Amino acid sequence: MNTRRQFLVHAPLGLMGAIAACNGRSADADAVSGALPAPSAGASTAARPTALGVPATAPALEWVPKHEDLVYTFGGAPAKHRIVPGTRIVTWTEDCFDGVVKTAADLPSKVMAPGHDNPQTGPFWVEGAEPGDTLAIHIMKLEPARSYAVSSFGPGFGALVGTDRTAMLGADLLETTWRYDVDAKTGMARTTSRDGAHSWAVPIAPFLGCLGVAPAGGEVRTTIVPGVFGGNMDCPEVRAGNTVFLGVNAPGALLSFGDGHYAMGDGEIMGAAIEGAMHVEVYVELIKKRATPIPRIENAAEVMFVGTGRPLEDAARVAFKAMVAWVRESSGLNEMDAFQFVSQTAKAPIVQLVDPEYTVLVKIDKKRLPTGRR
Repeated sequence: MNTRRQFLVHAPLGLMGAIAACNGRSADADAVSGALPAPSAGASTAARPTALGVPATAPALEWVPKHEDLVYTFGGAPAKHRIVPGTRIVTWTEDCFDGVVKTAADLPSKVMAPGHDNPQTGPFWVEGAEPGDTLAIHIMKLEPARSYAVSSFGPGFGALVGTDRTAMLGADLLETTWRYDVDAKTGMARTTSRDGAHSWAVPIAPFLGCLGVAPAGGEVRTTIVPGVFGGNMDCPEVRAGNTVFLGVNAPGALLSFGDGHYAMGDGEIMGAAIEGAMHVEVYVELIKKRATPIPRIENAAEVMFVGTGRPLEDAARVAFKAMVAWVRESSGLNEMDAFQFVSQTAKAPIVQLVDPEYTVLVKIDKKRLPTGRR
C-alpha cells in the first residue's frame, strides 16, 4: 500500500476498540485505577468561563507528546491522560504527514509509514463523560510550530481526479510536494512553482483539520475520515475563538486532535492543505445529559453545523436538518417556518471534497434569528 487512497480502501473501519469495556465515572468520583495519573483533587469545581475566558482556578495539563505517543485512529487507543471537566490543555500536534515530509523532494508514498496519516495528540479521558453527554472544546490558541509547512498531491486523492469510488480513463497525475516558507511577522506562507519560475503567498489562517472523540459502538476509524464523532472534518472554523461541541459516544469521550492546517481553500480539492505542526491550547467542558448528534461550532456571532456524507448533497442535508432543528429550538418557530428561515439566511460552504465522506458547513448569524412579535 503506497498511496493514501490505497490505505483508505484497506483500512479497518469497524474494529472493536478496547475502550468499549471501560467504565465511566462521574467528575467527582474517585480516580479510576490504572497506569494513568488521577486528576487533581477539586479540579472539577472550576467556574464556567465567560466567552472563551478561562477561570484563574482552572487546572492545566501541559504536555508535549513524543512521536511514539501519537495515535492514528479515533477510538481503539488507550487514553494518554485523564482530565476533569474544566481543564485547560496546552500541547502540540504533528502535521498530517507524520513529520517526515519536509522538502519538495519528499513524496509521502516514499517516506511515510502506511496508515500514519493525520497523527493525533491524545486521547484524553474526560472524567464523568458518558454517552449522551456533550464535550465543549473551547479553542483558545492555535499557532504554527514550525517556520515551514508542506502540501502534496497523491494519485487517487483529490476532487478532480479518479479515485477508488470514481473511475476515470485518464492517467493519474504525478505525486507532487510543495514546501511553504512561513513568515510569522507577515502572517504569510510562500512557495514556488515546480520549475521555480513563479511564486505565490497565502495568508496564514490556522485551524485543526482533525478534532474528534471515540465513535459509538466501540468502532475504530482511521484519522482520514470525518463523521458524527468529528474526526477529519478539515473545517476552517475549527479555529481559535470558536467552540466545538461533540457528542460523547464512549465512557471518557476519548478526545484527540491534530492535523494542523496553516491555511486551506474551500474544498481542499487536491487532498491536502498547507500542513504543519501546531501549538494548541484548548479548554474542555462537559455538558451532562445533553446529546449533540452531529458536530456543532459556535462563537459569539454565529452557529454552525458540520454535515458529512456522500454524495455531497447528503452531507449538506445532514447539516441543514440540524440547523432547522436548532432554529426551531432557539426561536420557537414551527418546522415549516424554520425551514423557510434557514433557506433564506444560511451560508453553506463546501469544506472538503476529498475524504471518504465529504464535509459541508452550514452557518447562520445569530442576530438574524426571528423574535416574537409584540
